[in-house]
Amino acid sequence: METERKNRWGYPSSFWSANLTELFERAAYYSVASFIVIYLGRLGLGDYWPSTLNGLLWGLVYFLPVLGGAVADQVGFRRSLLVACVLLMAGYFLMGAPVWFGFATLQDTMGSQLTAGPQIIVPLILGILLIGAGGSVVKPCISGTVQKTAGLKVVKAFAIFYMIINVGSLFGRGVGFVVRKGLDLSFIFAVATVCTALAFLVVLLLFRDAPVPADAPQRPRRSPLQVLKDMVLVLKNPRFALFLAVLSGFFFLYGQIYNVLPLYLKKVVEKDPAMDLYTMANPLVIVAFQLLITRLFGGMRPIRSMVVGTLIIAASMALNVIPLLVGMNPSAVLGGLLPIASFAAIGAVAMVALGELFTSARSYEYIGALAPKGREGLFLGYASLPMAVGALAGGPAGAAIFNEVMCAGATTGPDGLLILDPVANASGWLILSGVGVLSAAALWLYDRFLVEAKAA
Repeated sequence: METERKNRWGYPSSFWSANLTELFERAAYYSVASFIVIYLGRLGLGDYWPSTLNGLLWGLVYFLPVLGGAVADQVGFRRSLLVACVLLMAGYFLMGAPVWFGFATLQDTMGSQLTAGPQIIVPLILGILLIGAGGSVVKPCISGTVQKTAGLKVVKAFAIFYMIINVGSLFGRGVGFVVRKGLDLSFIFAVATVCTALAFLVVLLLFRDAPVPADAPQRPRRSPLQVLKDMVLVLKNPRFALFLAVLSGFFFLYGQIYNVLPLYLKKVVEKDPAMDLYTMANPLVIVAFQLLITRLFGGMRPIRSMVVGTLIIAASMALNVIPLLVGMNPSAVLGGLLPIASFAAIGAVAMVALGELFTSARSYEYIGALAPKGREGLFLGYASLPMAVGALAGGPAGAAIFNEVMCAGATTGPDGLLILDPVANASGWLILSGVGVLSAAALWLYDRFLVEAKAA
């Protein structure tokens, strides 16, 4: 039966069960991702801790896979995925627990002072650590299974894989929207817990480790300690370390879609922003334009593509200034639908996705070419480090830009929303946009001098 299924679809059942697991895991993550900063703020974590903890979560999700992959290689993908799903379920449950068990009440507004006690903070931090640890194992297991089962159809296999990620993202955001509107915001973590439980059942009942062909070359297994040693070795390569540093600017801005934008919309624009629906623009743009961008710009040099992508994400931040340029109140409703600033935010999310299409995949291609001959695999194993660096820096920095720059001189209106000084408001968005422009320039200069150094 396995052979028949493979002949009919081109891939064995382990490929499809892995993708179904990924769908539910991504649905879990994206059902909560757009609201974490708002949720933590409404629990009394003040102006800075929500974005800082959100940056920590994203940083763990991007950094720990280099260790999680090594662990999965040691114990097997199926066992690793089962443990990872248990960690994720526990993590999402702990995030919602302070509200569900009466330790906290969700406030209507996000206070500026830290008022949450240890009975709230401890389960939240434990939840974030468990989600980061669990997610770090899922990613290398699923992508590794796709690679092992793809055969000669690697390009098509990963196209399916990335499509599944975006389908899961849309599914999680949609279900999260329905549940939180019917109950309250804390129940998005119940959605995430249930989705992760479904992923666990898929692994338990359907997933099996892909068989290794007899003629496949044996890849040496590395312990987590060896992975860390290799990381030091890789980062001692100055060209590679510098590239990771300049590329992190893109992911610094990417993270602001989940840091500054929720703060801005919740505190300034509308009392109950539909962040889950607004951020659906990201997967929708990727699904709609991935093939077109690849076809039209796939021949562009990787570094030029990354520069273009970084300039696009810089422009996405500046897009939020448009309501101010036309002299409109950001919370002014257009056509009885949404505030103008919410329309601008949706456009910004869509542009970020477009920038991602130009940047993310091409960065792996560039790192592969940058790595010393015969060490491409080693260097590519650390390609997610710019994402981790950008996330860790973007959390506290985004909070500082919003609170210290955008909200400078702000007053509170009768509806409880902040009324920002237009110049301060625009300054914050333009600072973020300037980070993108500088990052693009740094990428271009890096490549220019690297090429000249190679020629010399």
